[in-house]
Amino acid sequence: MKTLTSLRLRLLGYATVIVAVALLVTGFGISSLFERFAERRTGHELDVYLSQIAGGLRFADTGEVTLAHYPADPRFTKVFGGLYWQVSRAGEDVVLRSRSLWDSELFLPADVLLPGQTHTHTETGPTQTDVLVHETAVVVPTQQGNQQMRIAVAVDASDLIVQLDEFNDDMMMGLGVLGIVLLVGFAVQIREGLKPMQALRENVAQIRDGQAKRLKGPVPAEVAPLVDEVNALLELQEQDMIRARDRAADLAHGLKTPLTALASDVVRLREKGETELASSIEELAAKMRRHMDREMVRARHRHGRYAQSVVLQPALQAITRTLERMPQGQTLEFIQQDSGDLGVAMDPDDLNDVFGNLLENAVRFACSKIRIGVMPENDRVLVCIEDDGEGLTPEQIELVTQRGNRLDTQGAGAGLGLAIVCDIVEANGGKIRFDVSPLGGLRITVDVKAGPKTT
Repeated sequence: MKTLTSLRLRLLGYATVIVAVALLVTGFGISSLFERFAERRTGHELDVYLSQIAGGLRFADTGEVTLAHYPADPRFTKVFGGLYWQVSRAGEDVVLRSRSLWDSELFLPADVLLPGQTHTHTETGPTQTDVLVHETAVVVPTQQGNQQMRIAVAVDASDLIVQLDEFNDDMMMGLGVLGIVLLVGFAVQIREGLKPMQALRENVAQIRDGQAKRLKGPVPAEVAPLVDEVNALLELQEQDMIRARDRAADLAHGLKTPLTALASDVVRLREKGETELASSIEELAAKMRRHMDREMVRARHRHGRYAQSVVLQPALQAITRTLERMPQGQTLEFIQQDSGDLGVAMDPDDLNDVFGNLLENAVRFACSKIRIGVMPENDRVLVCIEDDGEGLTPEQIELVTQRGNRLDTQGAGAGLGLAIVCDIVEANGGKIRFDVSPLGGLRITVDVKAGPKTT
């Protein structure tokens, strides 16, 4: 699947096809040119031999034909050596031939050959293989009158094929090295050309993680319109989210007055002795408030707020100082580990919602002490909140993290519950887990991204 969707691999695939086609066409072209060159060069050599033989012809008074000097190529002297010549009178048998022909001769077509002309043929040679033949006609004046002689020189075509094969082998090796160099060059070019796309990918990841609001940085002119469109879309989305959050806030504020009025009605109903009806209305009002608060927090996260780096030490100290002034908190001992300048990548409001609710729950259930531990782990931070209360069973833990459920439905407090805490932690790229504390109660571990340390 990656092969189909990766732009880098697709470009490299196109480059491979282009290089392969280009080298294939080049190879055929060069091979064809070399073949023509080899044929022309061989033909020129055969013409030289024709001139040498024609210049060496001698005629005795008896009419006998001899050759003053033989061509120097040793293949002429080796039987079936691959290079042949012969001389014949016009319309008569062969009168002279090279030793390489032995007792055979070159069979030539019965064409009209005028003096001074050179004809080229491909015929069957003495070894039943194709030979390239050049023949010419010359007129030699003698005492017996003008003698028209037909001279032919031939070479085995297999010699040309061997040369062409050797050349093609060497050429293919060279083209293969060239192809590798070109592909490496294309790979480097593609890698460098796609670097801006990698930067955009990292920038998009920063936006997703809440570390940036817009795509930024210099980009190629071809990509700039896309960046502008994406930034415009992000801005429009941000405006829509702000309006949605504001509408949710308006709705929440609009419901506060009726809920307050319901609370007053509950008090009057109890005074009149309608205890069961008052409790039912109070429970419904509490559920409405919890849902309203939860939707307020979720609306804030839909807005996609820009994540900040918050130092844990002062933030946790501020929360514990507030809880120590509560009636239940005045009797508890808060043990907080010194975390120095260690920070987390969270919005300050999210941090207060998460740890405020977790510590408030710990205050409700603790008997004598609450312990807060902070531990860095690679690029994460683990925050543990423990109490020495009764703790929770696995069934209770599963129940308390479900939508809208609380174990302390009769107690006061923020009313957000652990479920909304889990939502906030997950929205910030973290996770939360519950287990038994060595103190005897519940231990809640919040695992979130670490923020840059402040100096």
